[in-house]
Formats: sequence, structure tokens, C-alpha cells
Amino acid sequence: MIVKTNYGGLWTIPQACALRDRGHVVVVICPPGGRLNARLAEAGIRTVASPFSFRFRPTPATLVQLWQLRRLVRRLRVQVLYHHLYAATLAARLATVGLPLARVQFVAGPAFLESRAVRVVERVLWRLDRVIICGTRYTSRRYGELGVPASRRPAVTSGLNLAWATADLPDDTAATRAEARAKARADLGLTPDQFVVIMVAYVYPPRKLAAHRNRAFKGHDVLLAAWQKFRSGHPDAVLMLVGGGSDEAGEEHRQDLVRRFGLADDPSVRWIDTADDVRSYYRAADLSVSPSLSEGHGAPPEAALLDVPSIVSDAGGLPETVDETCGWVVPRDDAVMLARALAHAHTEFRSGGLAERGVRARERSWQHFDNRISAVRMAEIVEYAAGIGGSPQEYAPPATGKVLAR
Repeated sequence: MIVKTNYGGLWTIPQACALRDRGHVVVVICPPGGRLNARLAEAGIRTVASPFSFRFRPTPATLVQLWQLRRLVRRLRVQVLYHHLYAATLAARLATVGLPLARVQFVAGPAFLESRAVRVVERVLWRLDRVIICGTRYTSRRYGELGVPASRRPAVTSGLNLAWATADLPDDTAATRAEARAKARADLGLTPDQFVVIMVAYVYPPRKLAAHRNRAFKGHDVLLAAWQKFRSGHPDAVLMLVGGGSDEAGEEHRQDLVRRFGLADDPSVRWIDTADDVRSYYRAADLSVSPSLSEGHGAPPEAALLDVPSIVSDAGGLPETVDETCGWVVPRDDAVMLARALAHAHTEFRSGGLAERGVRARERSWQHFDNRISAVRMAEIVEYAAGIGGSPQEYAPPATGKVLAR
């Protein structure tokens, strides 16, 4: 495997373990240090420091590093090169042209496919991959538009560790979950009758992608604009934003949002910096919101594991995470429709129906986002790329949720 990060990319761990458990030798090439290397080591997966920095600058050093990566792949005698995240994909393709191996790409998020320039490049370069595993059906469709045959772009969600949601509890019963919810709200100073909305996401800075018009893709600004419309008629509501800046530029953007929307003087909005464990925040919430302009499956399946239904935008794979029984889909970048969906959810909160949506959301997440199953499906695809076994089946959510109409 090649991964460009040493901090994120944790979805690679169950995939690597599934391949190892099927008798294959697995080595992960990634930057040294960081959380990913530590977690892979805990799982017994070997890692090797990447000689390539994953920065594509027009300098001799870039060519030297790509050549060093090629030598490393040859020394490891790689038969299948399984690459994650687009910078790693480009590096894997360029460094191994002409080598007798199969390349398999896993696409965690579709943002790069929403760039016109990247689509022009991918229309040619996808042919270097034997299979492209698409983390969402949306991603698979986008690659289909570039000419990739359906058999070479299976949709398989990376999934979640289902046990994570209750791993810190003595048992997984309705009574225990209710007790944990009450404690979480009390610890945060929230009363039982307050309507609590949560958004869990890092704050990324605006990017120069034409598809997003130089906007930050997580959509914090859309939610904050909708919140101002919604909050004026719902004084019992509280919004928790969990997640700091993704980097220095992201933190600058977060501070700009705080100033622009006057959050320092708005007691209804709480912005919690990055938390290592978000379970207590989800337990305290009644509703999760994912207003992204571009996204894979994002936070909704995670929120659902803790009985929290979601409002999602129609961006990327987000509509695949809910249906009409457990959430709402609204047009992306539409604060008016998002405010209207918040009002619908608030009405159900008062009637008790929102909690029922949370139960159905949990059932859906258990059914469609189990990473134990998806990791095996991906291992089967890697084996298929290597000429072992037949074509595997997809493991992805069924029909997507319908967009809320005006």
C-alpha cells in the first residue's frame, strides 16, 4: 500500500489486516512517524518510510524521489500496488510505469474529481490502474463519466468500526445508552429540553477549485448562515461545532467565520476545538448536520452509530448515507433549505419522532457501513486485480435519499 499521510488514512488499517489475514504479505509505504504508523504497528502491519514527499514540484528533487520510490517498490517485489489518496495515486502511477505489477486505487473522497483539470488528466491516467475502488457510488459514477468500465470501478464504502460507539460503555443496551446520553448532556451543561445540533468536521481553508468557487468545502459558512435564520425562531436550540482548523490556514478561516457570524456574542453556538474522542458530543446531540460542498460519506454514518440522525447536503456521497426514514437531504450551498430542514427536525424533536429517526439511522449504519465486511470485499478486489479469484460483489449503500423540495 502507498498512503500519502502519516496521520489520517486510518481506514487503511482494517484493509491491510484483511489482506494479511488472507495470507498475503502487506507493507505500507507512507511518511515516517505519526498516528498512522503507530496504529499500523499495533496491528502488526509493517511500514516503510516513503522516499517521496508527495509534493509534485517541478524540480530535480521530485524526479529523484520518484526514482527512489520506484527502486523501493522493486526491492519489495510488489505484485499489487494499492494506493490511497490522489497524491499517492499519482506517485504510484508515475514511479512504476512499466513494472510488472497491478495497480489498485482506493478513492476515499471525490473532491479531486470535481476539478476540471484533474478530470482531464484522469481521463487518460485511469488506464494505469487495473481497478479503481470507489468509496461511494457517486465516485463510481464520476469515473464512469471518464470512460471507466463498470467492472473496473466497484463501489465499496470504507466503513466503520461498529464497536467504537459503545466501546467505552459497560454494555450495549438501550438503558446504558440513555444513561450515557443524559450524562453527556449534563457534563456539557445542556438541559433535556434543549434541541442540540452538532457538526463534527475539521475546518479546511478555501481552495482554488473551480467547482467550489474558492470556498471551504466542509460548508461551515452555509450552516452558520442557516443557523442564524433558524435560531431566531427557536430559542431553545444549541449548535455544537466540533473540530478546529485542519492546519494554520484552516484555523485562520475558522477565526474568520467566528468574526463574520459574530459567534463570540452568540450563546447558542459552541465551537469546540479538535477532540480526540467525539462520542460524548454525539451522545449529547439530537441531530447531526453535514452541509459540505464536496464529500464522500463523511460524518453521518458515524453519528448514526450513536443514534443521531442527519441532515446532509446533496454533495458527493452524502445522500447515500440517509434515506427518508432517518434523515434529510438538502441542496448544497442553500442556507434557506438547510434552515427549513432544521425546522422540520426541531418539530420532530418536540414530538419525539426525531429519536425514532436516530434508531433507524443506527440500524442503517450497522447494515451498510461495517468495515469488517467492506475490508474483505476490498481484499477480494485486490486479489482479483492480482489474478486470484473471481470478480467480487459491491458493498455499498442502496438507493440514495431524496433532496428536500422547496
